[in-house]
Amino acid sequence: MALLEVNNLTKDYGCGRGVFDVSFGIEEGEVFGFLGPNGAGKTTTIRHIMGFSKPQKGSTSVDGMDGWEMADQIQRELGYLPGEIALPSNLTGTQFIKYMAELRGVTDMSKTRHLLDKFELDPSGRLKRMSLGMRRKLAIVTAFMHNPRILALDEPTSGLDPIMQETFIDLVLEEKRQGKTILLSSHIFSEVEATCDRIAIIKEGRIVSEIVADELRHRQDKVYRFEFLGDEDFERFAQEEHVQIIAAHREKRQLTVGIHDNDINEFFSTLSRYSLKYLKEEKFTLEEYFLDFYDREKTVAEGLAHVVN
Repeated sequence: MALLEVNNLTKDYGCGRGVFDVSFGIEEGEVFGFLGPNGAGKTTTIRHIMGFSKPQKGSTSVDGMDGWEMADQIQRELGYLPGEIALPSNLTGTQFIKYMAELRGVTDMSKTRHLLDKFELDPSGRLKRMSLGMRRKLAIVTAFMHNPRILALDEPTSGLDPIMQETFIDLVLEEKRQGKTILLSSHIFSEVEATCDRIAIIKEGRIVSEIVADELRHRQDKVYRFEFLGDEDFERFAQEEHVQIIAAHREKRQLTVGIHDNDINEFFSTLSRYSLKYLKEEKFTLEEYFLDFYDREKTVAEGLAHVVN
């Protein structure tokens, strides 16, 4: 049984806004990526998981607890990092940490100190004077400080500089090694690729694809781009059978082709009969996969050929 479940969740705000029949489950010890642009429905889904909003249809559950009926207990136990940080401006960071520790019954502050050191955060200043980056770091500390088994992280690195983004990725991987179950909602491909076991892509409130990250990393369909030294070689190769041409640029004598792993040897054998200026493998990334579902004009996965004259 999944530790975190979303079953046929629907919340229609009108004008195409909301989430519609969203379903997924996250197993114990798994990091699940929830990928989509702002406004796609990621935050709406997480707000229902936290029990902040009641579904019009469907349900959510965390460790067997209904997201709406047992919201208070879920909010105490789950590690939650909201996308938009709203902190009490009259407190210092230290006072806020103390308040959250008391709320959650945390008496051992060693993990909190570890997180403060890791993110190089001095929490003594007043919250209203903290930068967005500092407030984001403080929110990360309070989301992880009680060592929760399950975490829901909504755009967790928004406002962090690149170094701190890498620090956050290290933290997620550290928690993953400890067997934590994590929902990571983001539109940043690098952090999803680096941390997630499975990834769901949400578009306009609906999940349009769900993939296992390792299958994407070890994809059997390869893409190569190369340039010929002469026009004759370009024209002759373009007539080769059993070669899937994805894109061609005659003026530059460049081709992009798709090759399955089983055909690699035959491909290179054929290519050895031609004079090339360069040959490069184009890695198929999560970003490429994602853009296939957002109406990109050039879709490698579907093998659309675009010939530029």
